[in-house]
Amino acid sequence: MRETRAISGVDLHLDLAGTRVRAALESALREAASSGRLPPGSRLPSSRALAADLGLARNTVADAYGQLVAEGWLTARQGSGTHVSERAAATRDAVAEPAATGPRVRYDLLPGSPDLSTFPRSAWLAATRRALAVASYDALGYSDPRGLPELRTALAEYLARARGVRCTAERIVICSGFTQAFALLCQVLSASGATTLAIEQHVQPGVNTVAAAHLNLTTLPVDQEGAAVDQLGSEAAVLLTPAHQFPVGVPLSARRRAQVVEWALEASALVIEDDYDGEFRYDRHPLGALQALAPERIVYAGTASKTLAPGLRLGWLVVPSALSDSVVSAKTLADRNSSAIDQLTLAEFIRSGAYDRHVRRSRLSYRRRRDRLVAAVERRAPHVRVSGIAAGLHALVELPATWSEEDVVGRASARGLAVEGLSTYAHGPHQHRAALVVGYAKPAEHAFTGALARLLAVLAQGEG
Repeated sequence: MRETRAISGVDLHLDLAGTRVRAALESALREAASSGRLPPGSRLPSSRALAADLGLARNTVADAYGQLVAEGWLTARQGSGTHVSERAAATRDAVAEPAATGPRVRYDLLPGSPDLSTFPRSAWLAATRRALAVASYDALGYSDPRGLPELRTALAEYLARARGVRCTAERIVICSGFTQAFALLCQVLSASGATTLAIEQHVQPGVNTVAAAHLNLTTLPVDQEGAAVDQLGSEAAVLLTPAHQFPVGVPLSARRRAQVVEWALEASALVIEDDYDGEFRYDRHPLGALQALAPERIVYAGTASKTLAPGLRLGWLVVPSALSDSVVSAKTLADRNSSAIDQLTLAEFIRSGAYDRHVRRSRLSYRRRRDRLVAAVERRAPHVRVSGIAAGLHALVELPATWSEEDVVGRASARGLAVEGLSTYAHGPHQHRAALVVGYAKPAEHAFTGALARLLAVLAQGEG
């Protein structure tokens, strides 16, 4: 039987309807370009390859290409092949629904993201090459749902050294970020008969939604000592950000650390420690992980989202031995494996020392930005106050009691500045002060000066 598929070229799906083959081909290509299924710049197969794939005469395909070039849908150059032209985009824009009007965001001070322009591309690529050069074939297959042993071993050594975590590679489960990790824990808790989880008064949006799908929620107020863990009662577990409360920016005090450990031991309850930015403390040596105080009652959660990039989708849990099998079973049902290549690369990145070097460079850069923010606010807008410890990727800017948080966010938006108020993160009935949560790490270095200038202009404007 004769092969009709060309080996060279690219695959292209086309539905040819009707008895007039050339007209059907022209119509199918025109539709693919005009609908956006083939965006401008897309390279098409050669006429020989497409003819072989479709079982048509080469001249039929060449004539169809020629007609669409004449109409402006395609472009063709000798030696460069045939591509979809820019006309397709212009045509779609002309018939598209009008875009929603509103201020254009030029500067972004939303919290939760590092400066992605500093992602160590060259070092990451070099680590990928080294990791793949020595990786076994089995590492690229369906592997242990806990994650590849290379990454779990590297993480166990790093977390013990840098964060004081007490763990072995066998106690680590790799996940696709904190959200999945937290969802797995909530599923396991619910399946074990737990009914109630405590969360902090202010949390990352979505955390309460994930938890509420499995458990009832209670809320702990947050003050200058962190979450009020003395209010914990019959809950089965509590979620905390003890190193740097998100988004208020205070650490859990030593007294309350001892209180929550005592509660967990006496109640046989679980503490979930979200160490989302524990590496970034600027005024002193970072606080060690709470997990070290009670490894069998505290789950440690970390990710590469703040140190490297959220797009890597790599996070990890250090779980007590009693929960290990249940969490692994839930992970198996969720997605079996995280990306093997990314795991191998991160393992090599950590082992080579590149991860530590990147964290230290980032720590210095973010410290300088926070210092600039604090100094500028004190100089230009003394009626507001930057609170919280010198740590992390965001700062809390407290507004005067007479100001409307919503109005300030709106004025910032009108100036092309994206920033959020503290109320965005509130959960439960507790009162909160008006404040802005300023993500000073997110803009690229060249954009930070402009973003800071617009923020200061909004704050200096007053109540408006």
